[in-house]
Amino acid sequence: MENLDLLRVDDRLIHGQVMTAWLKTIPAKEIMVIDDQVAKDEFMRTVIMMSAPSGVVVSVNSIDEAMQRFSAGLKQSTFALVKTPLTIKTMADKGAKFEAVNIGGLGMAPGRKPLFKNISASEEERQALRELIDKGVNVKIQIIPAEKITDVASLLK
Repeated sequence: MENLDLLRVDDRLIHGQVMTAWLKTIPAKEIMVIDDQVAKDEFMRTVIMMSAPSGVVVSVNSIDEAMQRFSAGLKQSTFALVKTPLTIKTMADKGAKFEAVNIGGLGMAPGRKPLFKNISASEEERQALRELIDKGVNVKIQIIPAEKITDVASLLK
């Protein structure tokens, strides 16, 4: 997808140090948060907008709003963030095409089991990742740019 520099799963969304590290390697002009619940929560929208590094535009979008923007074509270099791989699977099921997904932060939560180091996923999230991989999406784990890339397909066997 043109102008989509990185599609990242991170349940923390905009996380200061991690975001700073990524924005040094990716020339994104916009951080696009995609989450139906956050899009409806005015307080969380405000917190996220204030969390962004200086000089980077932040937008908070529902899945449907993001789909419309993807269909119209992203106008500038964009770093997209979602809380869970289920969001990406939903968009893929609605016709969005993604080349790659970066898993950066999925902490322990009820129903989640360790997948790799400090990355955890529920069975539903694992199934969503398998389906994305089956569609040809390159799903990898990389917390920060300096870290080694781990192929998620090898972890889901």
